[in-house]
Amino acid sequence: MNFRKYLVIFGALAVAVVLSVSVANATHSWGNYHWARTANPFTLKLGDNMSAAWDPYLVTASADWTLSSVLDTTIVTGSNLSNPRNCKPKAGRIEVCNAKYGNNGWLGLATIWASGSHITQATAKMNDTYFNTATYSAPAWKQLVVCQEIAHGFGLGHQDEAFNNANLGSCMDYTNDPDGGPGGFSATDPSNEHPNQHDYDQLETIYNNHLDLITTVGQAISRKGNHDDASEASDWGKSIQKDGKGRNSLYERDLGKGDKVFTFILWAD
Repeated sequence: MNFRKYLVIFGALAVAVVLSVSVANATHSWGNYHWARTANPFTLKLGDNMSAAWDPYLVTASADWTLSSVLDTTIVTGSNLSNPRNCKPKAGRIEVCNAKYGNNGWLGLATIWASGSHITQATAKMNDTYFNTATYSAPAWKQLVVCQEIAHGFGLGHQDEAFNNANLGSCMDYTNDPDGGPGGFSATDPSNEHPNQHDYDQLETIYNNHLDLITTVGQAISRKGNHDDASEASDWGKSIQKDGKGRNSLYERDLGKGDKVFTFILWAD
């Protein structure tokens, strides 16, 4: 082989390797936020405040995320059964709710409380005002949103925030076609209803990095502020991230003395 040609081919291969490594190492955690725990795997409770029609989607999402090597989830009775619309948090776990939250623009909302770098509680809300419409009533939309909003409470962010590109096969990927296949970016697009391997790898990156001397899982942590009901933008603090359409997708509210509240928004079109 001509030596110059060999160098060109070798250089191309080297670039391809670098690019593949960059993609494989891409991160979609948000900040350094995680549940404090003293061992892996740990079990995180999901408080079920959902209607019977939503329960199968919560069961599937819980089973999907429990496939992770570092965390398990278990569904328990919610603490907001008398008024799921309020969806108030309970320390040490994630409360999951659905209700008609109104024509406020959001399809799903995840709210996470943190003390320092440690998550202390979280909520995940599904807005039936939109899920009761023809556009979002499809099972694939419900499965994607439940899967994604719960996972924000683990410390995961989005893999991709563009809506019109190819699906990544992950519920942490924005899409206009959650079930994949014909009708979306391509006829061979995968479904975005479940986690993919990169999601599990990212959880390992977050939780295999170190163990803690304390645990916030299942524990009541003293907080310096409240902010227990935050369904409106005026309650979310400052925007720190935008989605692929230029809309604010992550807010931060500083409660002082190291306590913060983060709100992830999945907007309806």
